[in-house]
Amino acid sequence: MTELSELLRRVPVFVDLPDDQISWFLSQSQDLQLKAGEYYARQGDPADTMSVVLEGQLELRGELSGEMVVIPIDAGEVTGVLPFSRMKSFSVSGRAIADSHLLRFPATRFPELVQKMPELTKRLVGLMSDRVREATRFEQQRDRLSALGKLSAGLAHELNNPASAAKRAAGQLRDLLIKIRNASHDLGRRDLSLAQKSEIEKMEASFTQGDAPPPDALAASALEDQIDSLFRNHGQNDLWQLAADLARKNVKPAALEQLFTTLDAGTARAALVRISASVEIADLLNQIESSTSRISELVGAIKEYTFMDQSPLQNVDIVKSLENTLVIMNHKLKQGVNVQRDYQKVPLLVNSFGSELNQVWTNIIDNAVDAMGGEGELRVRAYRDDNCALVEIGDNGPGIPPDVLPHIFEPFFTTKGVGEGTGLGLDTTQRIVKKHRGNIQVNSQPGDTRFQVWLPLAESSV
Repeated sequence: MTELSELLRRVPVFVDLPDDQISWFLSQSQDLQLKAGEYYARQGDPADTMSVVLEGQLELRGELSGEMVVIPIDAGEVTGVLPFSRMKSFSVSGRAIADSHLLRFPATRFPELVQKMPELTKRLVGLMSDRVREATRFEQQRDRLSALGKLSAGLAHELNNPASAAKRAAGQLRDLLIKIRNASHDLGRRDLSLAQKSEIEKMEASFTQGDAPPPDALAASALEDQIDSLFRNHGQNDLWQLAADLARKNVKPAALEQLFTTLDAGTARAALVRISASVEIADLLNQIESSTSRISELVGAIKEYTFMDQSPLQNVDIVKSLENTLVIMNHKLKQGVNVQRDYQKVPLLVNSFGSELNQVWTNIIDNAVDAMGGEGELRVRAYRDDNCALVEIGDNGPGIPPDVLPHIFEPFFTTKGVGEGTGLGLDTTQRIVKKHRGNIQVNSQPGDTRFQVWLPLAESSV
């Protein structure tokens, strides 16, 4: 007993406890020796003992929230169920990874422990609080990483589309530049009057600078036939691809007829090749400009969303914050979600940590889209309510069941399948809102679920 007493006093939570309390604890505990590899608890077993590791090392291993975890337990640590813990069963398995010596104290003796060892009880409660905080911090970090992973995947797709379009257009430009160079050399070898050169340049400019919308497929097909017929009437029987290119740009046959009136067949052909190439180049440049503008817009939205290179705490425009979030989440919305916006045209500035507010909107919108199965109507409103900015995010999904509604802001509560959610999204949302001295409420019925967030307006907006 003396040896056990000395070993127990080396455990931090037992330091300086009276001898009679140490003796009582030892008398109620099971002395257990474990060989390396032996289990002392298995996942799913009733959580009915507290274990004090005197010597050796243990390991907790199992799946938590869809993720495999491995937690080492060293000599001097306490594991298992603790006084006032709500744990009913072991969520992971525990085994020795070296020859180990531990004491197992039955949970049925906790009421006596509280009475006989109040100081130890206080220390164990503090230890349990530390574990809860650490577990919550771990799950919140995992939740953030999961959300970041989803956003990153979506953004990668959103960025890849315009980047690929720009790359394709740049590749096509190389071929067209060769084509237009050869056509220009061909025209340069011909004896053209100033009037003829002017006519070619005028036609080229009119086609490349025109902003008429492209025809639909049926109209383009009919136009292609008309242009090809025009070319064949003038002896140009192999320009069907050029006819198709010009038809897609909505070029009218009457405009092309002028070339054959003022030029001989060979010169008209060279001019048509050059004009067609110029039209395609202008179109590709527009595509590149549009694609790079989209990339720039997305990068700008990311910087705004994360408040990169900005002060963490500042006056944030609520409407701009909502819009940046919608841009970032476009990959999830564009599949079938119709976004309805209703913003009051008054300044809505909130002194806040902008990136955290964006996390609030992201969590609510993400849940709304999931609730609708990716298809439905998302309603986003922002307006002034007394000295607060009120943001309302609603959806026309099936609604939140009445038995679930009271629990949605509770930590670790989730209705999603294993590995799909940690139950911390709305808990984190509520914490952020309260941190900003705000309030969040939810009202739900089938076809109409609304989250309402009140945030105090900055002094400059009051």
